[in-house]
Amino acid sequence: MEQAGPRPTGRPPVPHGRVPEQARGEDTRTGTPRQVRRHSVRGQILEALRAALVSGELVPGEVYSAPALGERFGVSATPVREAMQRLAHEGAVEVVPNRGFRVAERSPRELAELAEIRALLEVPVMLRLARTQPPERWAELRPLAERTSAAAARGDLAAYVDADRAFHHAILALAGNRQLLLIADDLHRRSQWPPASGPVHRRRADLVADAAEHTALLDALVAQDLAVVGALVREHFTQAE
Repeated sequence: MEQAGPRPTGRPPVPHGRVPEQARGEDTRTGTPRQVRRHSVRGQILEALRAALVSGELVPGEVYSAPALGERFGVSATPVREAMQRLAHEGAVEVVPNRGFRVAERSPRELAELAEIRALLEVPVMLRLARTQPPERWAELRPLAERTSAAAARGDLAAYVDADRAFHHAILALAGNRQLLLIADDLHRRSQWPPASGPVHRRRADLVADAAEHTALLDALVAQDLAVVGALVREHFTQAE
């Protein structure tokens, strides 16, 4: 039987609590059961677990059991286990036979290496896009930049990380390379997990400053200022380590 690893008393394992009623197979308008596809529940749990990794609610080095997490979500252990298997494939957790899943311990050096890889990947793509995309294309991305600013202003790290990923994804999507998007999204996820020394509590002021770089980047892309584009992207990744 899987066993849950030690946790601080009273601390919930995930920040989002139980799965919404509609994910548990109940029609919220009538209160009657309805058919729900399993992967929809698993998807909700997967996103909640990713947010818990980013916030440090799932502590590096600790082991968590699928039944214990399932009880917290109000679902069976099966969709939790399926979501954890996906996270294991992504390298966020490790399977511990007969116990559950251990949150991977990310070293500061590994985070720095991920930031370097992201810069090597995204800087040349953004420079090419700066030379080829019309100004109105960048104007379409302003709402995404505003979304990161709003999350930063609230101090909502999980929402900021999600908005930051969406912003970078939207820019790179203009390159028309699906494999690039898959790799960039994976690198973004891995770069957000806290190091083994403990969760990184980024100050709200730091998040606001990072979000402001998105707006500055769009301004530089509109102006086709390649030097500023390159500098902003490299600095953005360095600060996010």
